Amino acid sequence: MTKSHKQQGSLHPNNIHQQDYNFEDLCEVYPELIQFVFVNKYGTETIDFANPEAVKAINTALLFKYYNITFWNFPDDNLCPPIPGRVDYIHHLNELLTSSGIKKNISILDIGTGASCIYPLLGNAEYSWQFVGTDIDKKSLDRANKILKKNKLTKFIELKQQASSSQIFKGILDEEDRFSATMCNPPFYRSQQEAMEANARKLEGLGGRNDSKARNFSGKQQELWYKGGEKAFVHTYLYESSMFKKQCFWYTTLVSKKENVQSMYDSLEKLGATEIKTIPMHQGNKVTRVIAWTFLSKEEQKKWIGTI
Repeated sequence: MTKSHKQQGSLHPNNIHQQDYNFEDLCEVYPELIQFVFVNKYGTETIDFANPEAVKAINTALLFKYYNITFWNFPDDNLCPPIPGRVDYIHHLNELLTSSGIKKNISILDIGTGASCIYPLLGNAEYSWQFVGTDIDKKSLDRANKILKKNKLTKFIELKQQASSSQIFKGILDEEDRFSATMCNPPFYRSQQEAMEANARKLEGLGGRNDSKARNFSGKQQELWYKGGEKAFVHTYLYESSMFKKQCFWYTTLVSKKENVQSMYDSLEKLGATEIKTIPMHQGNKVTRVIAWTFLSKEEQKKWIGTI
């Protein structure tokens, strides 16, 4: 088994969001943003990032401006994803696929698509990838499907409901499926209380009100917390991936907590992974990482990409 580790850095070089926001351009494509823009004490145009309505407005504007999206609407209690960070995962995954010789007919399985359908929207816009997005919540999938229909993307992106909250790939994958990669942004917290306490600290750091009921990022239970937290979720993810070793070239997931990485490596070695990669992602003051693994032998990888 081989392992590799990339050096930390800023946003991926292909990420268009390297510079400060141009609010004039963003307000032009999404005028609803105007009401949230103000000039701070340093003379810089900005928004209140502790205000969930402002956060949703700016991310909508980014989608409209840069990703050919014309409709993106979902309930305020669903998770509102930050576009610069989410598209970074897409760019790092593209680099992984390209370095593996996978450059065409790319299909991605997105675990936990959510009402925003964000990874399929970004992956299709940036690289024309095909997607299957899964979620356990029917209402979230209905909202995501409306977004796809409004943007005429249903022929590129398919949605499937995961019937069991205790399963990830079982009930979704079968022997005939072939995906270039999977991707996932796991639930981070162990409970609602832990999520609320963390957000209260985040709001305080943003200069907002210290109100544990206000979440500037929003999010429902299945999006934010899972019994046992991130570690329990990713280990279920690892175990189930080993039941479908030939269905995906690369299995990948975000991992926010550094202390969970070593146990993942240990488990993947026992499960028979042939290669594991850690891909750091540095977004502002936040450092997270993508863990990627495959169960394919070198010969199977060459056969997959058609070199033998």
